[in-house]
Amino acid sequence: MIEASCHCGAVRLQVAERPQRLTSCNCSICRRLGTLWAYYPRDQLTIVQGAGTTVPYIQGDRTLALHHCPTCGCVTHWEGLPAGDPARVAINARLIDPAEIDGVPVRRFDGADTWTYLD
Repeated sequence: MIEASCHCGAVRLQVAERPQRLTSCNCSICRRLGTLWAYYPRDQLTIVQGAGTTVPYIQGDRTLALHHCPTCGCVTHWEGLPAGDPARVAINARLIDPAEIDGVPVRRFDGADTWTYLD
């Protein structure tokens, strides 16, 4: 199991497998948040602690909801909405113990302009 936790520990997420890759996006929200995303099918994400307590932020095209801890403010994950891909989620890999994701390749995604990978 791979676990991600916000700074205060109020929100804990689990996935069964180490991510195959991580994504660094430069879109207007991701570059401000400094997130590093690990994508999973929705049924592979378990919210171990804090389910129903995270605060969603839905922006622009309303395709996803970014969730953060109401106590410490860490962005924990996003969930796809019906206007996007509701079967997909991503966890903020910055909340995973670095040893757990050591060596996982990071892809750079141009979400600000071309909507393509830059590598």
